[in-house]
Amino acid sequence: MIQKCLFPVAGYGTRFLPATKSSPKEMLPVVNKPLIEYAVEEAVDAGLTRVGFVTGRGKRAIEDHFDINYELEDQIRGTGKEDLIHPTRELIGACEFSYTRQKEMKGLGNAVLTGETLIGDEPFAVVLADDLCITDGEGVLMQMVKLFRQFRCSIVAVEEVSDDHIHQYGVVAGELVKDGIYRVTDMVEKPTRDQAPSNLGIIGRYILTPNIFDVLRDTLPGKNGELQITDALKAQAQEGCVLAYRFKGRRFDCGSIDGFVEATNHCYEKFYKAGS
Repeated sequence: MIQKCLFPVAGYGTRFLPATKSSPKEMLPVVNKPLIEYAVEEAVDAGLTRVGFVTGRGKRAIEDHFDINYELEDQIRGTGKEDLIHPTRELIGACEFSYTRQKEMKGLGNAVLTGETLIGDEPFAVVLADDLCITDGEGVLMQMVKLFRQFRCSIVAVEEVSDDHIHQYGVVAGELVKDGIYRVTDMVEKPTRDQAPSNLGIIGRYILTPNIFDVLRDTLPGKNGELQITDALKAQAQEGCVLAYRFKGRRFDCGSIDGFVEATNHCYEKFYKAGS
């Protein structure tokens, strides 16, 4: 039913300059694993093994990361360090990777539309690796895939956002279907506090039906002159059904320095210090 996951990774990551001057922000390590690897692991755990990247200039390191490095593996073969690369090697073996390039940074909607050539006429997930989601049970994408099997419509993951940060998010309003699930009635991209229709902000996890591509083609540029996925989803909600889902787990905004440091400390305590 759903096998593909799209990763828009063409952004410059300017909030992390100079670290991102020549290195993709998605390759920033949380402890000893890059953000993009956490994200691909979450996709694979949800059964989404056909992985597509919408890349841009200076993003070659992502493609190299999900490839075999024969020289490195030869150097560490038979040493204790071989175990460190084993999970990445397993991930590479589990996935089919494909790549296309976004020519201009014209918003998330444009990035998703650019990825149509990798997706075709199938439902698919979209993950923004900046948003690192940590759960004690099923990953956020797995939770959403199960919802999709039930409702067969586009789904966005949301969380409560404070008034001070609401202007940084796409914000939804909706009718409660059952605990944690809302039928979307409105969406606003990066509203002021007074314009926000609720306190539910969209994070970087989406499941989209393939007709989103036709909707995006008919969507005019919105906030900041960019093609906004929220505008397309709003149109999709008016024509049919889009759900917002308050996921179970904790999300870290690793697109900000504060969130990145918080995520690093949390993962060190949860995954590394505990096992040392």
